[in-house]
Amino acid sequence: MRLRDFFAELQRRNVYKVAVAYLVVAWLLIQAASIVLPTFEAPAWAMKILIATAAGGFLIALILAWAVEVTPEGLVRLEDGAPNKSVPRRSGRKFTAMIVLLAVVAAGLFTFRSWGPKPVAERDAARSQGALATSPAPDNSIAVLPFKNLSEDKANTFLASGIQDEILTSLAKISGLKVMSRTSTARYESSPQNLSGIAGELHVANIIEGSVQRAGDKIHINVQLIRADTDAHLWAQSYDGGLGDIFSFEVEVAQSVAHALQTVISPEEKARVQAKPTDNADAYVLYLRAREYQTRPTGLLQDYQMADQLYTQALALDPGFALAHARLSQTLAYVYLNFQPNEGTKIRARTEAEAALRLQPDLGEGRLAYALCLYWTEKNYDAALRELEVAARLLPNDAEIDYFASAIRRRQGRWSAAIAGMERASARDSRNALLAREVLLTEWMVRDWAAAARGGDRAVALAPDLPLLRVERSYVDIWSKNDLAPLRAALSAIPAGLDPDGEVTLARWDAALLERDFGAAERAVAALAGENALTPFGTPLPKGYLLGCIALARGDSRSAQPLFEGARAALEGEANAFPHDAFRQAQLGLLYACLGRNEDALRQGRRAVELIPESKDAFYGPCLSGLLALIYARIGESDQAMVLIERLLTTPGPVSQVFEGSMTVSELRMRWQWDPMRSNPRFQKILGDPEPKTLYH
Repeated sequence: MRLRDFFAELQRRNVYKVAVAYLVVAWLLIQAASIVLPTFEAPAWAMKILIATAAGGFLIALILAWAVEVTPEGLVRLEDGAPNKSVPRRSGRKFTAMIVLLAVVAAGLFTFRSWGPKPVAERDAARSQGALATSPAPDNSIAVLPFKNLSEDKANTFLASGIQDEILTSLAKISGLKVMSRTSTARYESSPQNLSGIAGELHVANIIEGSVQRAGDKIHINVQLIRADTDAHLWAQSYDGGLGDIFSFEVEVAQSVAHALQTVISPEEKARVQAKPTDNADAYVLYLRAREYQTRPTGLLQDYQMADQLYTQALALDPGFALAHARLSQTLAYVYLNFQPNEGTKIRARTEAEAALRLQPDLGEGRLAYALCLYWTEKNYDAALRELEVAARLLPNDAEIDYFASAIRRRQGRWSAAIAGMERASARDSRNALLAREVLLTEWMVRDWAAAARGGDRAVALAPDLPLLRVERSYVDIWSKNDLAPLRAALSAIPAGLDPDGEVTLARWDAALLERDFGAAERAVAALAGENALTPFGTPLPKGYLLGCIALARGDSRSAQPLFEGARAALEGEANAFPHDAFRQAQLGLLYACLGRNEDALRQGRRAVELIPESKDAFYGPCLSGLLALIYARIGESDQAMVLIERLLTTPGPVSQVFEGSMTVSELRMRWQWDPMRSNPRFQKILGDPEPKTLYH
C-alpha cells in the first residue's frame, strides 16, 4: 500500500476522528476528575491511575478504529466491509458536531477549574501564599538570611548564626520595618543564587546576606543589603576588628539598613537599638553560643540544659547582662513547662526575668520573659497578657508574641479567638513551620479535622525535613477517617537512628498497638536507646511500662504484672520529684490501674485533675480528665468513665498524638486501653454514632 493510500484509508475509516474524539473525551474526564476527586478527598494516586488508563486506552481506540468500520448497515469488521462503503456525510457531520460539543464542554470545565471556585483544601492552602503572591511585597520588608561561616574552625558556626540573629533582633525593634523571623529564614542557604525566588517565598522586597570569619580574637564580617527584584546592592559594609566590638557593628548595620530603606527610627527605638547588652566580649560570645542551643528546632531537653549552662557562665562574667538574664529566664520557663516542673526551676525563671527588668525596664525580651513566667510557670493568664501587650510595643516585629497571646486564650477556653490569633501569627511569619504547626494543633483540639488537615499539609510543606511533623499530621487521618496508612508511611520515612527523647519509639509503639501488631510494638521498644520515652506532655515512660502495655493489650495480664511492677519505682519517683506536675500524677494513676491497685489509681487520677482543673486550664485540664476517664474504665467504674467520655467528646482540648487519654471516637474504637468498655451499651452507642460536634466559643 502506497503511503498516500494509507493516509486515505485512515481518513476513510475515521481513525483521525476517533483519535480526536478520544483525546477530547479523555481531556473532559480528566478536567471533571480534577474537580470531583478533591471534593471527596481522593488520594493523589487516583488521578495518576486515571491519566495512565486514558493514555493506554488511546492506542486501543486507534486499533479498534482501524479494525472496525461504521457503515450504513452498522458496525462491521474490516474483512466484512466493502472498501467503498464509509460513513455517510450526514453521519460524519453528526460525529464532528459531537466532537466539537465535547470539546466545548471540556474547555468550559477547564475554565471553571482555572478561574472558578477552588476546592476547599486547595483554596485554604493557597490563601496564605497565593494572597501574598498577588500583592507586591512592602518596600520596607526585609529578611536576614543565614550568614556563611568562613572560619577554618567549623565550630564557629554559632558565631555566624548569632550575629545574624542579633542583627535581625536589632532590625525587629524598628516599627517602620517588616522583618521576617529567623525561623522562617533558617532553611535557606547563605548567599543563594535565586534571591528573587526566595524573596517571593518570604514575601519581602529586600534581603540581607553576609559572612563571618574568625581567626583567634579577630573577626571579619561582610554584610550587604540587596533589592531582590532588581538584584541592586542598596548598601554593603565590611568589618574587621575584635570580638568585643561585634555589637557596635550590629548596631551600625541596623541603622544603615533603616536609612537605606528610608525608614524613620523614633528616638525610643534608636535608644533601644543602640543599648549595648554587655561590655564583656567573652560573656557575649558565651551568650551567642547559648542562643544557638536555645533556638534549635529540635526542642530537646539537652539543648535547653546546655543553653542554661552557657547563659549562666555569661552572667558569671557580667551580672549586668540584662539580655542574657531574659534569655535564661525564657529557657528555664520552657524547661519547667515541658520537662521539669519543679519549684526550683520556677523560682529561677522568675528571678532571672525580674533581674532583666530591674537592669533594663524597657527591654522587650525581658518583658516577654516575664510574661512567659506568668504564663508557663504561674498560670496567671490575665497578667501575662498585659505583659505581652507591653512586649509587643517594644518588639513590633515579633510574631511569636501574637502566638503566645493566642496560646493563653486557648488556656482560657477562648478557642475562636485563639484560632484567629494563631492564623494571624502564622500569616505574619508565613514561612515559619513552627507557627503553622500551632495552627494544626489548635484546629485538631477543636476536632475540625478538615482545617487541621489543611494546616498540617502547610506545616509539612514548610518543613519537609522534620519527619515528626509528618507523624503529627498523619494522626488527623486516624481521627477523621480511621486511616492508619499515612502514619505507617510517615514512620517508615524517618531516618534510621533518629529518636529524639524517644519520640519516634513512642510513635512506633502507639501505631503498632493501634493495629494490634504486638510484635511490631515489641520491636519498637527494643530499639529504644535509652530507658525512657517522653510523652507529648513531658512524662518519661520506662521501657517496662511500654512492654507491660503490650502484654496487657494481647490479653497476657500474667506477663504484664511484673513489667508494670518493675516500672512502678521509676514512675513513683517522677511523681514524688515533681509533685505539682499533673501529668506525672495521672500517669502513675494509670499504672496503678493496670496493676489492679484501684484506690491508689483513683487517688492519683483525681489528684491530677485537682492540680489542673478544666475551669483553670482549658488546654491541659480536659486531657487530664481524659486520663481519669481511662483510669475509671480500667478499674471497672464504667458509669463514671461514661460520664466523662460523653462530655469530653464535645469538649475542646483532649486530643493529642501518642496520648492514651486522647478523646476521639476513632480512638475509642481502636485503642486497646478502652477494651474493658466494649460491652457497655452507652459505649457501644458512641462507637456506632457519628462523632458529636465539639462545642466552643
